[in-house]
Amino acid sequence: MSADRDDDAVKRYTEQFGNLLAETGWPRMAARVFAAILSSVSGRMTAAELSDQLQASPAAVSGAVNYLLQLRLATREREPGTRRDVYVVQDDAWYQTMMSEDASLLRWSESLRKVLDASGDGTDAHRRIRISLGFIDFIGEEVKGLTDRWVKRKAELDAEIDAELA
Repeated sequence: MSADRDDDAVKRYTEQFGNLLAETGWPRMAARVFAAILSSVSGRMTAAELSDQLQASPAAVSGAVNYLLQLRLATREREPGTRRDVYVVQDDAWYQTMMSEDASLLRWSESLRKVLDASGDGTDAHRRIRISLGFIDFIGEEVKGLTDRWVKRKAELDAEIDAELA
C-alpha cells in the first residue's frame, strides 16, 4: 500500500463517485459496489468485504455484483484454495464494456432495419425509426474510431504510469 494513500478520503470520494453513477442512472448498489472495487488497493474484493465496507446486506451486494458481471464491468474469480468468489474490476473495464456495447449496437441496427423495412415509407414511424437507426449506426462508427484512439492512448498511459513507478 502506498504511504500516500488516505483510506478515509478514498472511501469518502469513492462513495461520492458511486452516488454520481447512481444519479446518472446506475442502480445505486451496483454503483457503490463498482466504485468500491475500483478504488480498492488490489481491485479485488469478496462479497463479505463489500458487504462490510458498504454496510449492505449480502443479498444487496449479490444483486449489484450480478449487474456488474452482466455489463462486464467486473469479473468473478475463485480465490485460490478456497470456495470464495472474488470480484475484480480490471484496468480496462470501461473499454471491455464499450466493446460489448458495440456488439449490441450492431444487433440493434440489424433489428431496427427490419422494423424500418416493415414500417411503411413516408410514415411518422418510418421517420422516427430511420433517425434512430441513423443515430445507432453513427455511434457504432464513432466507437470504432474511439477504439483505435483509445488503444494508442492506453499505451501512452501505461508507459507514463510505468515511468512514474520506476
